[in-house]
Amino acid sequence: MTDKIITIHIDGVPYDVPEGMNLVDAARVYAGVEIPIFCYHPKMDAVGMCRMCLVEVGFEVRDRATGEPVLNPDGTPQVRWGRKLETGCTTLTRAGLHIRTTTPQVQEARKDVLEFLLSSHPLDCPICDKGGECPLQNLTMRHGPGTSRMVFEEKMHLAKNVPLGDLIVLDRERCIQCARCVRFQAEVVGDDVLAFHERGRRLEIITVSNPPFDTYFSGNTTDICPVGALTSVDFRFGARPWELQDVPSISPHGPVGENIVASTRLDRDSGGVKVIKRILPRQNEAVNEIWISDKTRFGHHFSMSPNRLRTPLIRKRGELVEAGWDDAIKAAGKALKEAGSSVGFIGGPMMTNEDLFALRELAELVGSQRLGVWPPNLGDPRPVAEVGLASGSRLVELGKGDAVLVIASDLEEEAPIWYLQAKQAHDRGAAVIVANMRVTKLEHYANEVIRFGFGGAVDVLNGLTAAALADDLADPAALERAEGLAALRKALKGKAAHQQAAATLARASNLVIFAGDDGLDPAGHSALLQAAANFLIVTGHAGRRNNGLVPVWPGANTQGAFDLGFSAAETRAMLQDPPEVLVIAGADVAYDPAWAGVLSRSTVIVLSLFPDATVARAAVALPIQSFAEREGTFTNALRRVQRFYTLHGPVGQSLPAWEVAALIGQRLGGPKPRHSAALVMKAITESVSQYAEMSYPALAQVEKQFPPVGEAPGFYGGTAKAPTGGTGRQWPCLAEGGGRLPLRPAAAPAPVRAGDGELVIVPVRRLYDRAPEFYASTLMHGRIPQPFAALNSADAARLGIAAGDSITITVAGSSLTVAAVVDDYAPAGVVLVPQRLSDDPLPFVPTAGVVARAAIAEAV
Repeated sequence: MTDKIITIHIDGVPYDVPEGMNLVDAARVYAGVEIPIFCYHPKMDAVGMCRMCLVEVGFEVRDRATGEPVLNPDGTPQVRWGRKLETGCTTLTRAGLHIRTTTPQVQEARKDVLEFLLSSHPLDCPICDKGGECPLQNLTMRHGPGTSRMVFEEKMHLAKNVPLGDLIVLDRERCIQCARCVRFQAEVVGDDVLAFHERGRRLEIITVSNPPFDTYFSGNTTDICPVGALTSVDFRFGARPWELQDVPSISPHGPVGENIVASTRLDRDSGGVKVIKRILPRQNEAVNEIWISDKTRFGHHFSMSPNRLRTPLIRKRGELVEAGWDDAIKAAGKALKEAGSSVGFIGGPMMTNEDLFALRELAELVGSQRLGVWPPNLGDPRPVAEVGLASGSRLVELGKGDAVLVIASDLEEEAPIWYLQAKQAHDRGAAVIVANMRVTKLEHYANEVIRFGFGGAVDVLNGLTAAALADDLADPAALERAEGLAALRKALKGKAAHQQAAATLARASNLVIFAGDDGLDPAGHSALLQAAANFLIVTGHAGRRNNGLVPVWPGANTQGAFDLGFSAAETRAMLQDPPEVLVIAGADVAYDPAWAGVLSRSTVIVLSLFPDATVARAAVALPIQSFAEREGTFTNALRRVQRFYTLHGPVGQSLPAWEVAALIGQRLGGPKPRHSAALVMKAITESVSQYAEMSYPALAQVEKQFPPVGEAPGFYGGTAKAPTGGTGRQWPCLAEGGGRLPLRPAAAPAPVRAGDGELVIVPVRRLYDRAPEFYASTLMHGRIPQPFAALNSADAARLGIAAGDSITITVAGSSLTVAAVVDDYAPAGVVLVPQRLSDDPLPFVPTAGVVARAAIAEAV
């Protein structure tokens, strides 16, 4: 599609549309004409398989000598119509195009297509999960035959309950062979785990992976399926669509901030209370488009988990006992009052902006400035505020001439939607460069892979920046805006490296850098973010739409915590100098063995969803509400503030964390709690400059989206929802203001060195883990790997360890036993240990430790 505007005629009416646009899309968007479809989807290539979109196509006749249109006697252009109908989804707009969508020939073709589809389709609409939101139902009522000529004896009887895996079930009788699911996995995701088998009427969908349907995006196939052939085990036979109330929300898992809709209902099996029956994607082209990961889709069950902390707890005579809210608030207030200003606050990754602001107000009330964020291994976020992804950016627009650099991050495991978008950017022609110390899946779609040793991430970016400065790849205008150029040149002298990659990135029309913390300590993470900022500034990619730095934070609202004055540096400071009272909200601090001493020395007040190991060390434990029980906001790593809404009632006696903090403050002489989260956000807009335009009414506004999902029944099919409830707002980074931009030398700190008999234990993140917020979804247990650690083959041979052996890792005064995976994707001298696959504590930063063979175990 180009920017050139041309005129086409639809049913005799002229419309101005972009040249090269898909005809189905152009007719819907510009003419309001719905050409019916089954196989076509605007996020995938057109294949013309279902033939439902057949239309009459003609072109204006032009004089061969002059090139001018040949006119009829009445002055209208002569149109030469094709002899046969053509598929609208494979037709692109061009000047002089005419189509007819309502002629008897077109209507007869649609009726015939539907009659063939229904010839063996089961009449089980009353029990079909798709009933009530089914494109086949809708289009049959609109275009289908009024009576059936099907010969019942010739009906194909196929299996109706075929598990494609442990999450998705196929009804082979309902499948209309549109191939949307197969194409989605192949084209969009790149996981070719589904395929067609057999031919003709026996054609069927099969899974070709082991384990079956092995992908992080399987649930999306149920959304785009235009019939009830694919259903999820989470929702199958769970409710009728017309019984459900759709409520907009935001995913609490990860930094992307996927927009979702929760379908809720009063549920008899749950005691008559409102529950979440399913999670569906909600369109936001600036965030997740119309896709969500399976973790977001199926990881919501923690909100109603029977293992939730339901009542306040107070420690009496060494034991935690249940108490009323008045007594618990009184005990917490007493502890804070006695501690004076020696109070520290730690906010976890699922705490909302409202929660964090209330904690900040409580800290100000007691005279403390100790605001820490969890986890503690993160670096200085200033570069994100300076050169983060610019306002108005859409990753979906990256393509030919653009570039993406992913460094020190396994996007598929840490932020799967960004992995998908980086992969699709490559498919559209963007150059994707992956730099990591270990192999990641995105390398399959990388134009270039930069492999570095443990601790070498910062050196890679410094080398790229040095090459840009040395090879005249820097942008002269950008250098004039920069401060500190001389010091940066001096620090990078003689360090130019990876010249080809530097040229690709520097010359790109648009450049996005995803920077993680893989294998980095806090100093290394700070240096990496700054080094990325330096490259963006030097090459002129800072402050422009579709350009900037994207940090791969570990939580849903880590960016919001930074915006509100919390820092990982202060968390680490509390580790070295513990306060008398430590208030921990939504963070299982006890998982890090380094914090055992702090938890034993400080009086600990915990605001928690679950009775985790940190609660077990608390003097006071207060139950708080999940994202599903209240409204609030998260700020994703793109600095987009997004609003979510109440999905169901509170569990037990839980309260919003912001209200708990306000009640403690009131006990200490502060004001009464505000009446709603909206009023807390109003106070934030008055106190935090970046959030000045982030009121709830503003966040509820919707940006226009394409494709127009949900604007017409059946259009595009599927159950992805329209962007109701708001698409959020992104606060601008410093570079967008046109002022001076700081360049700072980013020195790579010396990496952790292992002593004799030691290896470096490097924690890494996996999408599926045993954190209580995800492990509560029991249907996902089969997808969570058993605890393991990955060793390089040379290290394994030296230690006498074979794949599948049970090994004990002793690190930071604690030990954990896991199965060994021997694979050279782990660098030599390094052991990669996924976090939260075991309940045993594990440091958040690389640490030297001892690995020993324990016993023979089954292979992972």
